[in-house]
Amino acid sequence: MVKLEEAVTARIEKNGEKFEILVDPDLALNLKKGENVSFNDLLAIDTVFKDAAKGSTQSPEALSKAFGTTEVNEVAKKIITEGDVQLTTEQRKRIREAKRLEIIQIISKNAMNPQTNAPHPPKRIEIAMEEAKIHVDAGKSAEGQVQEILNELKKIIPISLEKQRIAVRVTAQQAGRVSAFLHKYELKKEEWQNDGSLIAIVEMAAGMRSDFLNELNHLTHGDVETKILEKGD
Repeated sequence: MVKLEEAVTARIEKNGEKFEILVDPDLALNLKKGENVSFNDLLAIDTVFKDAAKGSTQSPEALSKAFGTTEVNEVAKKIITEGDVQLTTEQRKRIREAKRLEIIQIISKNAMNPQTNAPHPPKRIEIAMEEAKIHVDAGKSAEGQVQEILNELKKIIPISLEKQRIAVRVTAQQAGRVSAFLHKYELKKEEWQNDGSLIAIVEMAAGMRSDFLNELNHLTHGDVETKILEKGD
C-alpha cells in the first residue's frame, strides 16, 4: 500500500457528485494504460472521498448510484480509467519525452522535403523542433499534436506530409511474391502483362520509401525496376 504522503489524487465527477481516491501515481498510470495492478499496492486508503484534501467521504448511496457498486476496488478502477489522475512532475517529464520521440518518428515516417522528395531523417526533425522551441503536451496524444508541430517546423525546414508514389516493374518469375508484398501498401495500380510480368504503382508516406525499396530489393534479389513518380505522373 502506497504511503499517504506519496499518493496522488484520482478523481471523477458523476451525477453532480465528486469522487476522489488516493493512489500510487505509477500504478494508477499503469492501470489507465490497461495493465493489471494490485489494488492493495495501488490504494493509499480503502476509501472514496467527496474531497480527499478535506477527508470528507462519499456515501454508499452516491457510490451505488454513480457506479452500480460500493466495492472500493471496482469504484477505484472506474475512477482511474474513466477519470483524471494527478501526475507527478517526473511522470509528466517521462510522458512528454516519450511523446516527443513518438512525434519525431511519426513525422519522419510520413513527411518529406518537397524540394528533394526525400524524407527528413529523425535527427533533422529533432534539431528543427529544438530550433522552433516546440513544446510537447504530455496531456495530448502524439498524433493529435503532429499537425500543429508540423506547422511550426515549416518555419525552420521545407517539410510536407504529402504522399509519394512509386512505380514497380518485375518479371514473371518475381511477380507472384511481389504482388503479395505490394498489397501491404496502398496499391494504386496493378497490371499483369501478357508475358506474366507485373507493373504496379504504390503510394506511401515519403519516410517509408527507403524501407520499402530495401525490402523489395531483398525480396527480388535486385531483379526489379522502380521509379519515383513526380506529381502529375
